[in-house]
Amino acid sequence: MTQIPQNSPEIDRWMKLIRADGVGPVAFARLLKFYGSVDAALGASAGGLARIEGIGPKTAERIVATRDRFDTRAELERAEKLGVWIVHMADPRYPPLLKQIYDPPPVLYVKGTLGRQDNLAIAVVGSRRASIYGTEQASRLSHLLAASGFTIVSGLARGIDTAAHHGALAAEGRTIAVQGCGLANVFPPENARLFDLVSQSGACISELPLPYEPLSENFPPRNRIIAGLSLGTIVIEAGLRSGALITAKTALDSNREVMAVPGKIDSPLAKGPNQLIKQGAKLIESVEDVMEALGYVGEQLKEHTTEAATDAAAKAEAPLFETAPLTLKGHEKKVYDSLGTEPLHTDQVIDRTDLAPGTVNATLMTLRLKGLIRQLPGNLFKRR
Repeated sequence: MTQIPQNSPEIDRWMKLIRADGVGPVAFARLLKFYGSVDAALGASAGGLARIEGIGPKTAERIVATRDRFDTRAELERAEKLGVWIVHMADPRYPPLLKQIYDPPPVLYVKGTLGRQDNLAIAVVGSRRASIYGTEQASRLSHLLAASGFTIVSGLARGIDTAAHHGALAAEGRTIAVQGCGLANVFPPENARLFDLVSQSGACISELPLPYEPLSENFPPRNRIIAGLSLGTIVIEAGLRSGALITAKTALDSNREVMAVPGKIDSPLAKGPNQLIKQGAKLIESVEDVMEALGYVGEQLKEHTTEAATDAAAKAEAPLFETAPLTLKGHEKKVYDSLGTEPLHTDQVIDRTDLAPGTVNATLMTLRLKGLIRQLPGNLFKRR
């Protein structure tokens, strides 16, 4: 069993202060700067607190009244049972990129590991209601970037986020999932298995106490952490008022690169990334484009990432058995010839081939095993 890293020193004191009413990340930073330590801030009078910019008498009274309310002992016991450790900003294990944003979370809950390799991270975000094209691009880019040594950061949500995490895992790379709820919960619930896989090959993290539910107001603040952990953010399919665009904006606010994968001009899901490209975001089609967008960092890594991405792509596309399409005969050739690069539903294949449904289904399975075609969600198939 993997040993859980130790919590940061005095983590209980940090938790008490950040959980007091009226203390958010910005106020916490001001308190720490003014008093020099968390202990001093916890012991300050309401009058002293009121002198700090942005707090005032009413907020100061609320802080004094609630700074001992949070049950840190119970929280630490819950964390230990869940295999979660808690790190604060003064700990050298705290992600250095995240510390640089305007409002870094003073405390992070972590299930998994954080390491120096995560300083080389790219966020991949987009719509929960993603198209096949969107999930394919998220999985492909995440796979190639993870194979090149990048950590993929996303939000564990349905659609693009899920595809991004799966792409990184398929490359046996690192990935970080930032939740909009406490780590005692998994959202969406169907990603419970993915949550476990991510925590084993990277980390699931949150700034929220363990029992917190996935309320809508938690997700915009969560997006700043996704962007803050990353050198750049890639947006793949998003509406004009989506969380992905909030992530992109926070990335810009933190002086990080914003990139976008273009979509079909008649698709509502393309409105967000296409608008970002019009506004100056880097258009992304390949890992090489990502390296170019990252400037000096990308220039230093370009040769390595190109080679690693080429190798990863070759492995991903390699068929399970060496069978050339030209040698196919009978039903296999007929079904294969009916397919192209655009996905077709099983019913369409049946119509095109005029074969019995049972024959088509069996043949599609054979072609899949031979590595000649791919199956997509919804009984869709396409050539590799």
